[in-house]
Amino acid sequence: MVIQLNRAQIKAIGQQGENTYPEECCGIIVGYLGSSGKIAVELVPTENSWGADMASFHLETELVASKRRRYAIAPQDLLQAQKQARLQQLEIIGIYHSHPDYPATPSQFDLTCAWSSYSYIIASIGQGTVSDIQSWCLDDYGQFQSEEIVILASEPIL
Repeated sequence: MVIQLNRAQIKAIGQQGENTYPEECCGIIVGYLGSSGKIAVELVPTENSWGADMASFHLETELVASKRRRYAIAPQDLLQAQKQARLQQLEIIGIYHSHPDYPATPSQFDLTCAWSSYSYIIASIGQGTVSDIQSWCLDDYGQFQSEEIVILASEPIL
């Protein structure tokens, strides 16, 4: 499986990560499943709603209350994005977030919270500058596998 985005979308993910550094950014990827993979039509940037209450909800042994190491998308933001996507005959195809001063590889926490049909794009932001962007998706065994990002030359066709 591949995920297709245009250059503006890739740039927007990196810029959002740089703008929220040293905290993690997050957002929703809306699009559709085409014959050649997932095709991103729109990004929905969201606020990182991570807080101490979320840490206790996820039963972490070490309470991580900092947005520097965790992100959360508020359920109402997900619901609103899903409703808007349906009106456009699209669907949520993935989530993106940043890793400040950490590689663009999924953490154990990312794995714990992942949904099987989504792509997870991670932007590594080193010292405030984007250095890498990668996509991941779960395999049939619930493990993250690298997913190719294909850069579209133009806007996706609906």
